[in-house]
Amino acid sequence: MNNAATAEMTSTQPLKSSSTSPWQDMASRVLQGEQLSADDALKMLNAPDVEVLDLLHAAYRVRHHYFGRTIQLYFLMNAKSGLCPEDCGYCSQSKDSTAEIPKYNILRREELLAGAQAAAERQAKTYCIVISARGPNEREMAAVEEIVPEIKKRYNLDICACLGLLTPEQAARLKACGVNRVNHNLNTSGEFYSEVCSTHTYQDRVDTLLAVRDAGMELCSGGIVGMGEKPRDVVDMAIQLRDLKVESIPVNFLNPIEGTPLAGQKELTPNYCLKVLAMFRLVNPDREIRIAGGRELHLRSLQALGLYAANSIFVGDYLTTKGQLPEADYQMINDLGFEVTQSVEVASPNA
Repeated sequence: MNNAATAEMTSTQPLKSSSTSPWQDMASRVLQGEQLSADDALKMLNAPDVEVLDLLHAAYRVRHHYFGRTIQLYFLMNAKSGLCPEDCGYCSQSKDSTAEIPKYNILRREELLAGAQAAAERQAKTYCIVISARGPNEREMAAVEEIVPEIKKRYNLDICACLGLLTPEQAARLKACGVNRVNHNLNTSGEFYSEVCSTHTYQDRVDTLLAVRDAGMELCSGGIVGMGEKPRDVVDMAIQLRDLKVESIPVNFLNPIEGTPLAGQKELTPNYCLKVLAMFRLVNPDREIRIAGGRELHLRSLQALGLYAANSIFVGDYLTTKGQLPEADYQMINDLGFEVTQSVEVASPNA
């Protein structure tokens, strides 16, 4: 062994005992019902890579308390692709994107039903119907209102609709036709939002979530990590989602698709992604945390470790990018000793 390698080994600090680590202390505080501060959350994102496993252990204590060893599966259908007038810099479907993607208006009834059948066959609990748009037009609203009752009757799936910005009246119509929850991601912090989109505001997104809540539906909202934001922006987003009491939080890691304004962003590492997931778990302890787009690209061989913090994944493809084969997801879940479930009873703190 050369001298440099020997020096590196002898200078390595011993790992802290898990019983006295700050991450285990944070987990204990969370399990006692305490809400972590922004400073606590920021410490997690800035943790040394050598402490990632201890941080994940802390996150898993909380995840296990609320969700045991269960995994929720989601299936996503890109029901309308491209043709979007918004300029979101991360999106291959935006007006500023030159990415080569399919472009089509809302799918026909038979195609939406085929997607629902695939969701059921893949053991998904929720079928996500997504369109690219600033907000739904009347034809798109009518198509969703018509298909949702039929999907629920045939396949007994929960429905999550992602249709862009919604008015209170549109939210009420979605509730009336049987939509269980609406997805509308905050995507990042309020302070950073104008760096990635100029055609609508962060407050527009918050207003949509408030309209959905007022209509009596659950909220699905998360974000995209790796767009050039600071760690504090990620923390602020996680805390805002907590304040909004969002039930389901998808955590995306930017896929810098060629042809989009953010194509050059390549700052994420697997360890940082794991820290993000652990932070989201401890800040939102009893919420569903889903590893969403970009997990295959950025977590790579460490994907399974992400499920010690998160309790949900998409099974299948994303909007315009391919996902891992479903069989690989099932194998990963089985290897962890976890189980797919279609219903979860969330425990209480101090239980």
